[in-house]
Amino acid sequence: MERLQKVLAHAGVASRRKCEQLIVEGHVTVDGQKVTELGFKVDPDSQAIAVDGKPVKQEKKVILLLNKPTAYVSTVSDPEGRRTVMSLLPTVAERLYPVGRLDYDTSGLLLFTNDGTLTERLLHPSRNIEKVYRVTVEGTVDKEARRRLAEGIELEDGMTAPAIVEVMKQGPESVVQIAIHEGRNRQVRRMFAALDLPVKRLKRIAFGPIALGHLKTGEWRTLDPAEWKALYRSVELSPPPYATPTFPNRKVERPARTSRSPKGKRSRR
Repeated sequence: MERLQKVLAHAGVASRRKCEQLIVEGHVTVDGQKVTELGFKVDPDSQAIAVDGKPVKQEKKVILLLNKPTAYVSTVSDPEGRRTVMSLLPTVAERLYPVGRLDYDTSGLLLFTNDGTLTERLLHPSRNIEKVYRVTVEGTVDKEARRRLAEGIELEDGMTAPAIVEVMKQGPESVVQIAIHEGRNRQVRRMFAALDLPVKRLKRIAFGPIALGHLKTGEWRTLDPAEWKALYRSVELSPPPYATPTFPNRKVERPARTSRSPKGKRSRR
């Protein structure tokens, strides 16, 4: 069950705020009955929803993966006029939203979907979805630093959960791969700052069962069917029928696959 205004927005009727207005003003019916209550929950797969008598058709569920560059904000729009990740995606008929955020100065794997239930479950703390980052820091990540990361770091908002740490390179600049299950604001940077190891570069390389692979910075691709099923099953959802986005008035070429290329459709940026 999902909130009615959310279902309408995901179906492409209008923005969430505009959909709330349509409900309050009495333009929306569910199973033939007018609904004016915000927060009213519906099952979009089994109930008939209409706006001014016109049936609302639910969008097919789609998912895109972007290798986000730095210097982009992970929002649909930005009041400060900064570049958003949406400008890196192709024009599609479905209304896509980022699944969570990556900081302005963080790069790597960012998912987009129009499936609100999937998004909520992937981001809910109780799901413990693993996120893997490759971190370049100033200084050496010694045995004591690795122990503290593995046991948890005391931050201003509490102790972090244990992380899985692998040192890839030691030196004046060290490279570490770290896996965490939490999603606190700028958590990885704050964890290393607490160890006096300033982060120079931060890139997310995996989110749950989905890996970034060899996708180039600024490129996007669809998930392949196996990834699609794995992502839904990771949050205990039955996978809907596999689908790719609708590209209005555009033919999308399928690049030749090689052993090094990620599966799925990919941009030619």
